[in-house]
Amino acid sequence: MVAPGVSTADLDAAAEAKVRAAGAEPAFKGYRGYPATLCASVNEQVVHGIPNRRLLASGDIVSLDMGVRLNGFYGDSAVTVPVGTVNDEVKRLLQATQEALQAGIAQVKIGGRISDIGHAIQAFVEAQGFSVVRELVGKGIGAALHEEPQIANYGEPGRGPRLAEGMTLAIEPMVNMGKPAVRVLGDGWTAVTKDGSLSAHFEHTVAVTKNGPDVLTLRPVTASR
Repeated sequence: MVAPGVSTADLDAAAEAKVRAAGAEPAFKGYRGYPATLCASVNEQVVHGIPNRRLLASGDIVSLDMGVRLNGFYGDSAVTVPVGTVNDEVKRLLQATQEALQAGIAQVKIGGRISDIGHAIQAFVEAQGFSVVRELVGKGIGAALHEEPQIANYGEPGRGPRLAEGMTLAIEPMVNMGKPAVRVLGDGWTAVTKDGSLSAHFEHTVAVTKNGPDVLTLRPVTASR
């Protein structure tokens, strides 16, 4: 649905309808007072953008982050997509963030350490000339939307809890075109880059299994851009 002239409120309404039609509940709506099903973060907005009537324009990017609750368990995923035509550097930001997520997921193995994930993400992102957000992190997920452990997108490897079979993690690199610092707007939710640079966000919910990472939130290739 993302196209010039579409509002993030339109996207939110469609997302909620699809979630409820599938027999699930929006995980974010009402969580600590959050008013919507989607987090829709445009351009310099990093995460937690509240959907509104602002119309998307060609050249924008929009991060769509959504969680659901079904049969007592939570899933969480995010994707950042271009609106209309974007320049090559913006395409590179989106590709780097998506590939950084894959680099983090590749570290999900029994006996590994939580910090191995963030280290792999940071190393990949910084090699591309971008920066990772420090103040916001991924997390454990399962019977609650936010569980331990926290998963930073940076740091030294070999630290933190060991990964064990059955753990379920929400891994979510947030990558800025400029510097890593962010601030939260007056609405109490929307995080933006301090320097106004563009930011991208990709996320998957991943289970730790004896056969390696099991990505529980895979989308059809045609839907992932």
